[in-house]
Amino acid sequence: MTPFDMSNTPASQTDAFWRTVRLEDMSKTQWESLCDGCGRCCLQKLEDEDTGEVCYTALSCRHLDTDSCRCKVYPQRATVAPECIHLTVNDIPEFHWLPSTCAYRLVSEGKDLPEWHPLVSGTPETVHLVGISVQQRVMSEDRVPEEDWEEHIIHWID
Repeated sequence: MTPFDMSNTPASQTDAFWRTVRLEDMSKTQWESLCDGCGRCCLQKLEDEDTGEVCYTALSCRHLDTDSCRCKVYPQRATVAPECIHLTVNDIPEFHWLPSTCAYRLVSEGKDLPEWHPLVSGTPETVHLVGISVQQRVMSEDRVPEEDWEEHIIHWID
């Protein structure tokens, strides 16, 4: 049972673009709208050098607004945060590091969007209501020295 009414949502339409348009062929607007606003990709990640396993931490980029789960400097992120990863169609083979709930990863794997995704539910709040987002669950990377990040590895993101 979901906490929202799904009876009249965009996903009920047979022409939902993510079902018919390849990632490579999406317009900029379509591409950007795939982001569900969860903020998970904005968490600091640690990679095991031996296994290549990517572990997420409870530490967000200093530019993530942890209330809205949106980037505070999104239009200028390339300049302000050069370390920010900008997902493009060229990165599709590397999408395995994205959370299993990420629309970019799901669509690249030929899967449909979940019912809580804003494009399906019709509201950006569902990602928070069902607990997918990092809203109020993380803190800024600025609060923890980088050498201590390993102590903040989380296991609620896959």
